[in-house]
Amino acid sequence: MLTVDFDRLGLKRGERVLDMGAGAGRHAFEMYRRGADVMAFDRDADELANVRELFSAMKETGEAPAGAEADIKEGDALQLPFADGEFDRIVAAEILEHINEDVRAIEELVRVLRPGGTLAISVPRWLPEVINWKLSSDYHNAEGGHIRIYTDHELIDKVTKAGRPNDGTPGEAMIFEGKGYAHGLHSPYWWIKCAVGVNNDDHALVKAYHQVLVWDIMKTPRWSVATRLAEKALNPVIGKSMVLYFRKPDVA
Repeated sequence: MLTVDFDRLGLKRGERVLDMGAGAGRHAFEMYRRGADVMAFDRDADELANVRELFSAMKETGEAPAGAEADIKEGDALQLPFADGEFDRIVAAEILEHINEDVRAIEELVRVLRPGGTLAISVPRWLPEVINWKLSSDYHNAEGGHIRIYTDHELIDKVTKAGRPNDGTPGEAMIFEGKGYAHGLHSPYWWIKCAVGVNNDDHALVKAYHQVLVWDIMKTPRWSVATRLAEKALNPVIGKSMVLYFRKPDVA
């Protein structure tokens, strides 16, 4: 279940890419399949161990192109252990809403992106997220849960400002290149969960809707066409995730 559009990101075979806040690795795996040299970064050692195992399995089965490399790194998003301009492309999917010092994390993403490189950041979209917060305090008060709700204007402002030098030297800001939305089918699912209790997975409506999402993810032939068309129609209206795309200016 991918959130980021890698064609829109401009990902090319052989490029060095960072999946910051990789979690279970969904974006890292797809970038590896496309022939990129991938670094999956997270603070959860257990999840990273599982990601490394699947990287190895992909290499053994030939699922990743010959020559592509993939590795993991555990650490802090506020102090990325990478050199300035090390990555051609960066993905930060559904992570900033969890970080208290989000501006500092954004500054680190900009720092390790090469001039001319691109960055995709996804966060929960404002309207679906507001509804979740209104329906249930448990949705966002859980340990490690969401601590803020972004508007597109706020996040664009934070990213573009993070690209400007703060020492008085000349320099250009990050360039905003557009946005998209994803997972329109998931918003109603979470509204139902928040309405009946976020931990009430046995509720009939929750179970029924979850089955629809499983059909969509697993691409069951009977249902995949219908669910994909429904998702495409819903994404612009109630897509649960907002994805913003940025480019770092080339060095003159």
